[in-house]
Amino acid sequence: MAPPVEGGDDTLLPDVPRGPLHAYRARASFSRKELALFWEGEDLLRFKKTIFSALENDPLFTRAHDRDLSLDKCRELTFLRCKRVLEFNFLRTDDMLRSPLKMMALVNCLGMYDWSLASKTFLHVLIFGLPIYSSGSERHFKYIPKVLSMEIFGCFALTELSHGSNTKAIRTTAHYDPSTEEFILHSPDFEAAKFWIGNMGKTATHAVVYAQLYTPGGQCHGLHPFVVQIRDPKTLLPMPGVMVGDIGRKLGQNGLDNGFAMFHKVRIPREDLLNRTGDVTPEGAYVTHFKDTKQRFGASLGSLSAGRVVIVGMSVINLKLAVTIALRFSATRRQFGPTEEEEVPVLEYQMQQWRLLPYLAAAYALDHFASSLFLDLVELQRSLLGGSRDARQAEFAREIHALASAGKPLASWTAQRGIQECREACGGHGYLAMNRLGDLRNDNDPNCTYEGDNNVLLQQTSNYLLSLLEHEGPGGARFQSPLKSVAFLEAYPALLGRRSQAAALEDYLDSSVALEAYEWLVCYLLRESHQKLSREKQSESSDFAVRNNCQVYHCRPLALAFLELTVVRRFHERTHQPGVPPPLRAVLQRLSALYSLWALSQHTALLYRGGYFSGEQAGKVVESAILHLCSQLKDDAVALVDVIAPPDFILDSPIGRADGELYRNLWASVLQEGGVLERASWWQEFSANKPVIGSLGSKL
Repeated sequence: MAPPVEGGDDTLLPDVPRGPLHAYRARASFSRKELALFWEGEDLLRFKKTIFSALENDPLFTRAHDRDLSLDKCRELTFLRCKRVLEFNFLRTDDMLRSPLKMMALVNCLGMYDWSLASKTFLHVLIFGLPIYSSGSERHFKYIPKVLSMEIFGCFALTELSHGSNTKAIRTTAHYDPSTEEFILHSPDFEAAKFWIGNMGKTATHAVVYAQLYTPGGQCHGLHPFVVQIRDPKTLLPMPGVMVGDIGRKLGQNGLDNGFAMFHKVRIPREDLLNRTGDVTPEGAYVTHFKDTKQRFGASLGSLSAGRVVIVGMSVINLKLAVTIALRFSATRRQFGPTEEEEVPVLEYQMQQWRLLPYLAAAYALDHFASSLFLDLVELQRSLLGGSRDARQAEFAREIHALASAGKPLASWTAQRGIQECREACGGHGYLAMNRLGDLRNDNDPNCTYEGDNNVLLQQTSNYLLSLLEHEGPGGARFQSPLKSVAFLEAYPALLGRRSQAAALEDYLDSSVALEAYEWLVCYLLRESHQKLSREKQSESSDFAVRNNCQVYHCRPLALAFLELTVVRRFHERTHQPGVPPPLRAVLQRLSALYSLWALSQHTALLYRGGYFSGEQAGKVVESAILHLCSQLKDDAVALVDVIAPPDFILDSPIGRADGELYRNLWASVLQEGGVLERASWWQEFSANKPVIGSLGSKL
């Protein structure tokens, strides 16, 4: 068990080392320690420091281990580290229930160090373990201690070689045999092989496998989860009838062994069906308390929403790390100046501010959204486990699903673009692998596709929003919104008549102005999408064709704008609440205003097309306000990244270290690389065997 961190604020939040970054830190308008305590709280900061200190002080986590490893050794090292994390027991069950954000913090802290390690641990404990608890019943709880002790090692097997997003078309089957009270799992052909399954490649002994459940007589009851043993825990050899393997090297996260599996008439006990949403009696009768098949299907895939919510947080972590590296670099990298004798930090240039500071604001805004959505999800899971099945709970689940389905695309795409901008903003040094921006880019990339392709997921959110209009009455829509994310639509007709009242730059320096614009924008896109659907229905015969023809310029931007509105609203409320300490209000409200205006500015054409903006002045003022806010936040930028940055050991970027000794750190890291001063092992190929020009040319 990692030792607890003792001491007060100075121990919890030690002073950053003095160096070239001190000038910016001295100009900050707020106290870094005060903001850190307000933003995360002492308990969470102490928990994170415990994790970081444990990793830094354990030789197994020494960074030098990671250099130039073979794929097999990389996988072995990640597994050993995963085992060590469980030995540390950072988070006990009672602490997890009392402080659920610590669960998210644990995943994110491990991810800051290495996403292969975080993913491996997260997939085993949560994505495998949680469905057993939440989708199973008391008969399955025997697996939970085995998960935590690593007696078994788990994975979550949903997707197949030929099907990912279209989960209803999954082809693995589970036929029930009442004579033996067993299910027979079978993969009809190689296209039905479970594929891309994290932990399955080399280490998983058990899997939560999704298959089409058939009862005697051939009736299919749809997709259901089963606990299936795929390897012998003592030998790691495949179980009879199971073909399991590794899919090979990926663009990133190669410490995680993604794999495939095929089943040839594999028999498992009836009791290994995870039966919270549906069960089969010993005689072969199917029973469920769900009257609606769609509701049962949605409930059976409820763990996917949990995965998507966690991916929002993972994407935010990648963005935080990237902006930390790029802004510390920009505050110390000097190029050009007003005179030949004076060079200035590149952060002083308006272009560099405009490129990076909106992503810093986005990191804060999306960080708050990720944490608040995770707490919403915890509340939903608690109500489900408590047996709540009322109408409010059903709406609560629909709203969470809609927010998670658009939250993952917005967060992962924002991180994707932000990391690339940070890479370019660091010039050639950003391309050097040791500075980590390339790894961040590659490790973030799968966030855009796993647990659902982003563009496909957005359709879930737009479908939810369009369904709300079906309940529209004379004064607007009438529906339940437990999280209040769509409550504004009750004024839908009135909001469509709203027009921008802001005229001066000062009007845009508070996020309430962008918030009003976003409410109009979502209503406008909702109306346009609804009308587009109505027109398509008149000319197309199938609902499939209708929805397919409405995505690109209607439903997709609708879903993204709605999620941006939700992020803007939650961040606005957090930064404007009475509990914000007075010294922090100005900087937090500037971050809120910058994120909201920057995000809104990407919809300027729609604001003009729909009539919310008129005249060229409106667009110009928005641009001026963005640049003004960047200028105001420039001197706070280094202190703001100090709040969200992990220790140097975790960040692992010479150009992003807290001391700001950019060139000294980079030069030392280059010289410490193996063989940098040695001549090439193939030097004789240069010295001898000179090419004979034209000797291999055609003789014709």
